[in-house]
Amino acid sequence: MVKVPGSSGSFAVLKNHAPIISALTEGELKVETESGEKLRYEISGGMVEVINDHIVVLAEFISKSDNR
Repeated sequence: MVKVPGSSGSFAVLKNHAPIISALTEGELKVETESGEKLRYEISGGMVEVINDHIVVLAEFISKSDNR
């Protein structure tokens, strides 16, 4: 699961998600791996593309957050 700060509001991407391209705003990007590991990053905008169970995030700036 990946949760991103979309320009029209945050949204989550799960397995088999429909293809999408969206602008991103400043905010938190959350990733939960298949093994249950939770990762958090702060981004300052960019783009996200989802296609065929692959997610590409192009961020202007990214920094790792406290992973709790």
